[in-house]
Amino acid sequence: MSARALRRHLRRRRTLLPVTGAALLGLALSACGSGGSSGGGGQTQFVQGSGGVDVVKDRAGRQAAPELSGRTIDGKDLDVAKEYRGKIVVLNVWGSWCPPCRAEAKNFVAVANAYKDKGVQFVGIDTRDPDPAPAVAFHKEFGVPYPSLYDSSGKLLLRFPKGSLNPQSIPSTIFIDRDGKIAARALTPLGEDQLRATLDPLVAEK
Repeated sequence: MSARALRRHLRRRRTLLPVTGAALLGLALSACGSGGSSGGGGQTQFVQGSGGVDVVKDRAGRQAAPELSGRTIDGKDLDVAKEYRGKIVVLNVWGSWCPPCRAEAKNFVAVANAYKDKGVQFVGIDTRDPDPAPAVAFHKEFGVPYPSLYDSSGKLLLRFPKGSLNPQSIPSTIFIDRDGKIAARALTPLGEDQLRATLDPLVAEK
């Protein structure tokens, strides 16, 4: 290969790399999918439960949730681990443009209100909205009582450990136990019964 051809080849590689990274992110998070590959493996030791919720029943087999912090859709700073230490956290990955997210919103609002005195905190992760305004309107429309981190590019979602019960579609829901470890995951829109059935065993843990 001549020197000129080599330079052209290297320039082409540098051009393709960012595109490839964006494409991989797109594949990892199916837009508004109602499910996806269950993934997992490694040390997660999860069981594919009924209703589309994968659960790690053995607390020793759960992996730590990643650090999730940033600005909320209304411009406030939020560090999930620090702010809600010792609580069960339900992370819902959503977007205002996503019909299944809109369909499940009322269920999340109802259960968040019902479980707020049981040591359970809901947190949204708003993704792929070009700016926070549609997400703010979504919160107002459905009366969402909990904060949502603004993550338009999906960077927070990529922090979840490889091989863990990580979010792989929109919507996805991650259940984090009181020790800050990933206890369950759903890759499908959830109803009230599914949310309660997943939360009740976590609330009962001592």
